[in-house]
Amino acid sequence: MWKVVFLLLAATFAVGTGVLVGGVSDGDINDEGAKKALNFAVERHNFGLNDMYLRQVAEVVKVQKQVVAGIKYIITVKMARTLCRKNGAGEECIIPEDPAQAQPYQCKFSVWSRPWLKEMTVLEEKCN
Repeated sequence: MWKVVFLLLAATFAVGTGVLVGGVSDGDINDEGAKKALNFAVERHNFGLNDMYLRQVAEVVKVQKQVVAGIKYIITVKMARTLCRKNGAGEECIIPEDPAQAQPYQCKFSVWSRPWLKEMTVLEEKCN
């Protein structure tokens, strides 16, 4: 009987706070975990590109998170090509103002983070 009461109280709390347990909620890019997830995703994105120039986030469009045996960050960003080469160390990378040089595009990254294990994984990367 106590299990039923506990489940009802948990469900009432979740509905009352407007948060669906395990559901996706809006996040904040200023959150330390979201920043780390985005940096990790961009690093992996650059590693996988067959180009000698780095890509960089031009604008953060949307940040969402979901608690799933860790935290899953779903981050949509506008990316652009910089003037920095991949092998350039310590350069300050800028995005050219000319769209032909910057070649802007949008990406949606899903990153699963388990900070207590110091583990991060890119689950999905969709760019267009």
